[in-house]
This record gives sequence, C-alpha cells and structure tokens, in this order.
Amino acid sequence: MTHDPRRRVIVDGANVVGAGARGWWRDRAGAMRGLADRLVCYADADGVSVELVLDAPDLPEGPHRSVMVHHATRRGRDAGDDRIRELLADADPSTVRVVTSDRALRTDARQLGAEVIGAGTFLDRLEDAGC
Repeated sequence: MTHDPRRRVIVDGANVVGAGARGWWRDRAGAMRGLADRLVCYADADGVSVELVLDAPDLPEGPHRSVMVHHATRRGRDAGDDRIRELLADADPSTVRVVTSDRALRTDARQLGAEVIGAGTFLDRLEDAGC
C-alpha cells in the first residue's frame, strides 16, 4: 500500500508501550520491536506515514519496514517529547496526528495545529485495525 505523506502519525513510543504492555521494562527493546511491528501493520492498513519516536536506541534509527524510527537527540526527561516537537517544527502540523498522553506535549502539538490522540485510544485503534 502507498503511504500518504500528507497524513503523518508521530508516535511517542514510550508513552504507547507504557499504556499497554505490562512488564515492558523487563524487555524494553522487545516491547519497542513489538510496537514497531504493530505500527507497520497500522501504516499498511490505514495508508498513513508512521514515525516512531524513541527515548532510547531500542531499535536502529531509520526505516523499520514502512515505519520511520527516530531517536531522541538528547538524553533525560522528556527527550522523546522534544524530538517530537522538532519533527513538528519541520512539518505542516495540520497534516500530523501526534500519539501521546503527555500533557505538555499534547498542549504544544495542538497549539501548532496538529491533531492529538491519547496512547490508550490509539492502542484501541491498533486493535480495531487488527494490528
């Protein structure tokens, strides 16, 4: 399936994994791989461009099949959130849906004109898509 670059979904990886997977911290890299695989399924099913932002290098940066993986550009608190803000600054936010439950990031993304969806709601959408 062709992915529409005018319909981007930027996913806060730690937020989404933390909202769904129990015990994910015992195998953080495995949990992130599992999320990336589910996002590939979602991207292919919905025809959107999906980007996964990770706080730590649990997956190699770059393409993971049809999902683009980004690493935070620094370490520490909210590093992944800041990377999402950077991606939004380089985009037309009106074409972007940000998946996060982080209050400050939600506010900033909405102020820039992006749509925001919570991590739990997004996990439900993954399930509905069969992913």
